Amino acid sequence: MSLGARLGELRRKAVQSLQDVADAVGVSKAHVWELEKGRADNPSMALVTRLADHFGVSVAYLVGEDVDAPDVDPALQRLFRQAQQLDDRERKILDEMMQTLLKTRPTD
Repeated sequence: MSLGARLGELRRKAVQSLQDVADAVGVSKAHVWELEKGRADNPSMALVTRLADHFGVSVAYLVGEDVDAPDVDPALQRLFRQAQQLDDRERKILDEMMQTLLKTRPTD
């Protein structure tokens, strides 16, 4: 799940309007809407932190990097567990392989 999808879900669960969230974190209502729709690229770490604090979740959860989140794909959890068994050199190799793979993917 994307940051925007999580943000929208958290906002609806909290029964808050776009304006409520915007006021709480110090941005415009339009910016919150753009984040939820996935149209705002690379929000600042400060904003992501304020959003996580506002909703009482971790930054890792909000950005989809929480391996223990309830909506994480079990196959990805397995890959993470396996990667934990690697030493630093092997993790570096795995990271380089992942970056190469991501760079070769066609863009939409």
